[in-house]
Parts: sequence; structure tokens; C-alpha cells
Amino acid sequence: MGAGHPRNRLRGMGFVDRHAKWLFPLPAMVFIFVMMIFPLIYTLYNSFTGWSLSSGAPRTWNHFANYARLVHDDRFLLSIVRMFYFTVAAVAVELIIGTAVAVFLNRSFRGKNIIQALLLLPMMATPVAVAMVWMLMFEPTAGIVNYLLSIVGLPQPGWLGEARWALPTLILLDVWEWSPMITLMALAGLTNLSSETLEAAAVDGATPWQTFWRITLPLLRPTLTVAVLLRVIDALKWFDTIYATTGGGPGYATETLNIYTYQQAFSYFNFGYVSSILVVFFAIVLGISLLLSVIRGRVEA
Repeated sequence: MGAGHPRNRLRGMGFVDRHAKWLFPLPAMVFIFVMMIFPLIYTLYNSFTGWSLSSGAPRTWNHFANYARLVHDDRFLLSIVRMFYFTVAAVAVELIIGTAVAVFLNRSFRGKNIIQALLLLPMMATPVAVAMVWMLMFEPTAGIVNYLLSIVGLPQPGWLGEARWALPTLILLDVWEWSPMITLMALAGLTNLSSETLEAAAVDGATPWQTFWRITLPLLRPTLTVAVLLRVIDALKWFDTIYATTGGGPGYATETLNIYTYQQAFSYFNFGYVSSILVVFFAIVLGISLLLSVIRGRVEA
């Protein structure tokens, strides 16, 4: 009997039916392995080697030498500090502003739909294009920001060109771009809250602030936790805008871990050392993600 015989086709169909739970997820599992698991394993392997294209030497196995070097690398340690400083400051401000704007928009008034549509514009813009616009605005001599400050007699900082102002300016840029995301998520959570609970609080004589602090905010906390989780992960990995505006400068003032990794890889070609940095970076992001997920589970419990 040939392969196309009805009995053989029935056997093939029977095999598929018996192993459907393995066969159908198989393509997705192969894709995940090829695109995610294999690069992680390959990076982990390279982190134990002295692979450097600049030296021209063959790849050698150097055990934990790269990780020992990280402990004494001041640029690496300071880049982690800047990354956490940027993430905590930006996300905290975005959470406050985003929640406040969501509470303001959670009522009926003329032009509400237009305002909500305008909130989407910063998130829809290309990050590099946004970076270019902000660079022009904060240009110390010809930028509109310093021009407006000069009109009212205030000092005109160097912004992105001054070491002490560069990272706070980038935080301001990130707040402008991503606070609307917190607003939209918080607004979605507010619309799902029971109006009867809020009305009962008003009948009992609760002030608007007491209603928000004691009722609205606790009920909104699971939604805000998810929003913070997404923003923290994204802020930790923020690269394009920093690279387009300052490139990590002036000096190393805005050199976060992403920027430092890029410099080591494509300026110094220390791929073995870069792999060890990426392993640490992955562990940091994974650890924070798991911590926030645990906090989210406790909030929702």
C-alpha cells in the first residue's frame, strides 16, 4: 500500500490526534527557542570568554574574569546607578501625573474626547524624532526654552549640554512622552469602578480627597501596579532617545547601562565583556519584573 492509501492516511490522522497536545504548540516552542532561549545561552557562553575583535586574538575561555572585572569597573557601576535613578524618578513622576490627569478626565465635560486624543500624540511619535525636537527646544543659545526663560529673567541652564542638567532633562522628556500611557491605563481602571460605592461615600459625607484616598486609589491600585510594571521594564531598557540626544554625554553624565553596553560592543568590540554585562542586565530586569509581579499578586489578592 502506498502512502496515499486511505488506511495510511487514517493512521496519520490517528497519530496527529493522539499527539495533538505536542504537535500544535511545537512551532511556537521552536520559535521561542530559536529567537529567545538560544541567544540567552549563547550570550551566557560568551560571557565566560575573552572574545575581543579589537585584539584580533582567538576566542579564549577565561572563566569568571569578565565578572570579576565588572566589580571593579566604575563606569559599569555608575551606569547602573544612573539607570535606576532615571527609572525611579521618571516612573514616579509619570505615576503621579498620569493618575492625576486620569482623575481629572474621569468626568463629563466639553472637549474631553479631543483631550484624550491629544494625549496619544506623544506615545505615537517616533522616539528619535521626539529626541530631535527636544534637542532643538533645549539648545542653549537658540532654543525656545531658554528664550522663554530669558524673557521672565530666569537662569538659562545648559540642559542636555551640561552634566548636572542632562539626566534630569532626559527624565523630563520621558515624563512628557509616557505619562499619557499611565493616564490611559488609570482612566480605563477608573471607568470600571462601581459608581455606587463612590456615591455612597458622598452620601456619608466623605470629602473628594477622602473618597479618592480611601476608596478610589485602593480600588485602582491593581491597574496602577500593571502600569508601573510595564513602565519600569521599558524605562530600564531605554536607549534610543538617550543615544540620539546625548550619546551618554556630556562626559558620562547620561551613560546608563544600555549606553555603556553599546559603547563596549561597537566602540571597543569587547564582546566577551559585553556578554557578561548583558547577563547582569538581564538578571536585573528579570529580578525587578518578578518582584513587581509578586507585588501585583499581593495587591490583587
